[in-house]
Amino acid sequence: MKKFLAPLVLFAAVAGAYANAAEPATLAQLNTMAKRFAPAELKADTSKLSKGDRAAMAKLIEAARIIDTLQLRQRWAGNEALWAALQKDNSELGRARQNAFWLNKGPWSSLDDNGSFMPAEYAGIKIPAKKPLGANFYPENASKEALEGWMNGLPAAQKADAQWFFTVIRTGPDGKFKTVKYSEEYRPDLEKLAKLLREAAALTDNASLKKFLSLRADAFLSNDYLASDFAWMDLDAPVDVTIGPYETYNDELFGYKAAFEAYVSIRDQKETQKLAFFGKHLQELEDNLPLAKQYRNPKVGAIAPMVVVNQVYGAGDGNMGVQTAAYNLPNDERVIRERGSKRVMLKNVQEAKFESTLKPISKLVLRAQDQKDLDFDSFFTHILAHEIMHGLGPHTTKKNGKESTPRQDLKDTYSTIEEAKADITGLWALGYMMDKGLLKDTLGQGSLAERKLYNTFLASAFRTLHFGLTSSHARGMAIQMNYLLDKGAFVANSDGTFSVDFKKIKGAVADLDRDFLTIEATGDYEAAKAMMAKYVVIRPEVQKALDRLKSSVPNDIRPNFVTAASLAK
Repeated sequence: MKKFLAPLVLFAAVAGAYANAAEPATLAQLNTMAKRFAPAELKADTSKLSKGDRAAMAKLIEAARIIDTLQLRQRWAGNEALWAALQKDNSELGRARQNAFWLNKGPWSSLDDNGSFMPAEYAGIKIPAKKPLGANFYPENASKEALEGWMNGLPAAQKADAQWFFTVIRTGPDGKFKTVKYSEEYRPDLEKLAKLLREAAALTDNASLKKFLSLRADAFLSNDYLASDFAWMDLDAPVDVTIGPYETYNDELFGYKAAFEAYVSIRDQKETQKLAFFGKHLQELEDNLPLAKQYRNPKVGAIAPMVVVNQVYGAGDGNMGVQTAAYNLPNDERVIRERGSKRVMLKNVQEAKFESTLKPISKLVLRAQDQKDLDFDSFFTHILAHEIMHGLGPHTTKKNGKESTPRQDLKDTYSTIEEAKADITGLWALGYMMDKGLLKDTLGQGSLAERKLYNTFLASAFRTLHFGLTSSHARGMAIQMNYLLDKGAFVANSDGTFSVDFKKIKGAVADLDRDFLTIEATGDYEAAKAMMAKYVVIRPEVQKALDRLKSSVPNDIRPNFVTAASLAK
């Protein structure tokens, strides 16, 4: 994916965080880079947990720390050795490097086009100038063309294994590529994980949590995650946990391989109940998507669970660089077809982001009269809608009479298109539901509710672009921003601020949504590439606004897991 994006104009305020990317970052530069993440204490109320659940949560936090080790190994083959070497340097520069490494789970800054902040060689370890596109999922020197040719030459079942979420590709003694299961590649650590999960299962008094932890422990050793994914969908417990290999963003070569992550949280039952009404309207939303009727799903899976939690601890891919505010899992299309997917909202993370980043951004990019429209409920609810929309829309395609999926068809473009589709379809869905009067108890209705929704979305677009164009979310937002500017739905004002044209916004959102959904429904890889080539850029008027943010607004938060520290004692 980075090869395709290499010619694009990147966010200069981010790419220029340190003057010469060919040289290691200085102490001053590392300290400046660190300030882009505002410290935030994450707390959760544990007072209502049973004694058994408190003890189980301590085990889960211990397990999550192993997830960090696994994710380091997946991100780069040299990561663990480099981390060990860095920890021996207690100088001021050494500590700053340790801080940057742990934030990014490697020697490359996610906000700086994944460029290295380390010397080209450190403690005898050679460090690539950029994060390898294939991370450590594929042989280090294997080309994309060679891997693709090998996969395409395999029998169907073996090809599916090679492209599966939970396998790596290695070179055998004969010099040929081979597929290795995660359960073999990471066996010693997975055995430790399985043991801790079984211990946590024995401690909890909640049947659904006990079942999930037991099945997930089995999955770590069998490499078959399906039963535990279904058990996770059914999880209904005060202690909410997501642990295992899930997201594929680290595989920038193909987007196939899942990275390990963990979220240990406490369910917010009151907020969860408020959001349950969305589940009643999933089929109605699917039936009215701005998409040709033949591509809509006539039977959306059973109502998927939606939960609100307050995060206690995050690890691996769940605590790296920009923090996750919500997630929609699992990614296994077999589960999605039968049951949909589960949306988990991290409320305390969202509140921290809103206060630390979105409020100051709005004062710099919105007109004075629009700043009063910034609204946490609109921000929170759009993130929910984004996650819901991952589960709606096309999930299967047909190519030459053979069934496939958008993920397989769109290859390296899929993550960007899917994140953008979820964003804009979420905005479309909220507008649709407002028009039907379905959100009057949540967001209100009428012109004031619309002003809050669209102005908050506009400000939030700058929050996402403030991260730079290195993530799928940011690239997807660049497409949305530029498309809506071209349509006149967003307006760049002469004073450097931006505003919404309320006569054009709904039509433009529907048009863009139709484009995304159709690309996925038809598996049109060329159309996806063309859209990204045209729109994944930072245009001058947007760049000027982003330049105003760089010195005064953090890009994101850096959590301090206060409650986890207390529980771990």
